[in-house]
Amino acid sequence: MVGALIYLVIYIIIVGVILWLLTYLLDNIPLQEPFKRVGKIIILVVGVLIVILLLLNFTGALDGGNTFPRVR
Repeated sequence: MVGALIYLVIYIIIVGVILWLLTYLLDNIPLQEPFKRVGKIIILVVGVLIVILLLLNFTGALDGGNTFPRVR
């Protein structure tokens, strides 16, 4: 249980760093404002979906794949 919780925290930190890096890169690319806003919304939605999937897998509500550790 503790091992799975540690993996969950590590995965969330890695996802957060990757999403922060994508947002940073999007801010530094010379794009017009509507495209930046759409890009940030897409990054946010993908990040939220990844975190929800991680939490569902942590609780055991998801049965697909063996990518993430399961608690049993």
